[in-house]
Amino acid sequence: MSTGTREREGAAEAPEAVAPAQASPKSEPETQTEPEPAETGAADPRGWPDLPGDTALTIRVPEANPLVRAGFPAHVTVLYPFLNTSRFTSTTHADLTDLFAAHPAFTLTFDEFRRYPGVLYLAPTPETPVSALTRSLTDRWPEALPYRGIFTPPLAPHLTLANDEGPDTCEAAYDTLQSRLAPSLPLTSHVDAVHLIVTDGPGKGWRDLKTYWLGTGRVSRPRETYGGPNRP
Repeated sequence: MSTGTREREGAAEAPEAVAPAQASPKSEPETQTEPEPAETGAADPRGWPDLPGDTALTIRVPEANPLVRAGFPAHVTVLYPFLNTSRFTSTTHADLTDLFAAHPAFTLTFDEFRRYPGVLYLAPTPETPVSALTRSLTDRWPEALPYRGIFTPPLAPHLTLANDEGPDTCEAAYDTLQSRLAPSLPLTSHVDAVHLIVTDGPGKGWRDLKTYWLGTGRVSRPRETYGGPNRP
């Protein structure tokens, strides 16, 4: 494992790597229009209006860390954004504990490369357990719109591998990267926890806040691991 991989494992992952100006839930890039941010706020250079205290819920996939070229740990986003911490109540963490306790642990397999415009990612199989978590969260907190409502329908569960190529270079670059990474597939990952992460604002990275265990109702103590990329 390279030094860069070890560094990525020590940072809180960002829940989403698809920029609003590049991605679309459709599969044919040539038919897509450029979505616009749904909210105002302190935006980072790529358009996400993340504010201090914004949170997200993610699944870590450490088995895929050696494949990721996007500068953050391998993960699948469950819900970005969740609530800003200023809107947490005295029962928010208990409510999250109960919600995740009602969902059993599961195993994801990653054996298929897919692309959004400018993004190479792995599609998890099955998607249903991840989507079920997202649906439970948005049923309980309907104000927490996935991806701030930018994508209709919301993006399917995915694990971003690379997102740093422009429209003129991405196809060739990702063809090469996909060929290089293909021998590492399939990957499997057992999922028994969902991580709540928080940002201190644009350019400040993301840090761990709490870990919720599937099917157990047990909540971990906050971790003191900081860093990560500038956006989900």
